[in-house]
Amino acid sequence: MELTDNLNIIQFKPLTTPEQLKAELPETDAAAHLVAAARRQIERILRREDTRRMLIVGPCSLHDEEATLDYARRLLKAQKACSEQVLIVMRAYFEKPRTTLGWKGMLYDPHLDGTYDLDLGIRKSRGLLCEIAEIGVPCATEFLDPIVPQYLADLIAWAAIGARTAESQIHRQMASGLSMPVGFKNGTDGNLAVAMDAIKAASNPHSFLGIDRKGQVVVAETKGNKYGHLVMRGGTSGPNYTSEYVAFAEVLLNKMHVPNGIVVDCSHANSHKNYQRQRESLMDIADQIQAGNTCTAGVMIESFLGKGKQSIGAAGGLKYGVSLTDSCIGWDETEELIRYLADAVKQ
Repeated sequence: MELTDNLNIIQFKPLTTPEQLKAELPETDAAAHLVAAARRQIERILRREDTRRMLIVGPCSLHDEEATLDYARRLLKAQKACSEQVLIVMRAYFEKPRTTLGWKGMLYDPHLDGTYDLDLGIRKSRGLLCEIAEIGVPCATEFLDPIVPQYLADLIAWAAIGARTAESQIHRQMASGLSMPVGFKNGTDGNLAVAMDAIKAASNPHSFLGIDRKGQVVVAETKGNKYGHLVMRGGTSGPNYTSEYVAFAEVLLNKMHVPNGIVVDCSHANSHKNYQRQRESLMDIADQIQAGNTCTAGVMIESFLGKGKQSIGAAGGLKYGVSLTDSCIGWDETEELIRYLADAVKQ
């Protein structure tokens, strides 16, 4: 008989099950309390029941465990200084969407060499989340592969669905079953409709294929996620963080009876893809808040210990605390912008 199946598959490699990984790297009581409390606070901020704002801040992607934990400890100190105005949630992104090719993130390629040791990658990813939680900082991530949440979601306080996947039925279904608030980014062209449709779709029940904790293929039946919300990240025509864009988005959300606030991503098209211009976006949003804007629940910035970015395999080795993917602002500027936002919320 002529073969017709798996013609382009080289091999299937076994992967640790979610149950095995969670037994190896369990969520402690302290971590569970941190994550649950952060989710509740984010929900209240989104519903305007808490007048603070959320700040989702951290590296574009994680690759260095030591630098990541160093950054988390600094965030904890910053959080203590502004706890009455801002809830800080650290970006812990392990999967990176690629338009064509490139490094896909720690979960897929932890050795940074194209060997795709996913079993190690998923262990390192969960291990870092456990350590960051023990430090006392809640984490945010973007979920790409719908299998990954079974391995990591219990340690995540906020999740994103990216501009390239917000239109995907698979990701909308996945979001409907996630246990934390989920932000949907507007399309890469700046269109808000894709994200609006995603919010509504994910708020409803779904049935879809997935895996359970034992790795068994199952039909997942969900209740729907009531805390889906819009993340404005600009588009091909330019930024969309200014007051007229935010007001327009609020009108659309009200018409669709979506009660949750907006998050503004200060990076990507909202910074003209120039990391040094993230401060313009954040300061504008902070000024809107100070002027009485109540619909903007939070902001996102890409930040690490050192500014800019670097390439894998660069001469002289990797620099400590510098991003491998999108460029980030450095720590000193991060502290400055946290204070700016906190001062705006206070007044």
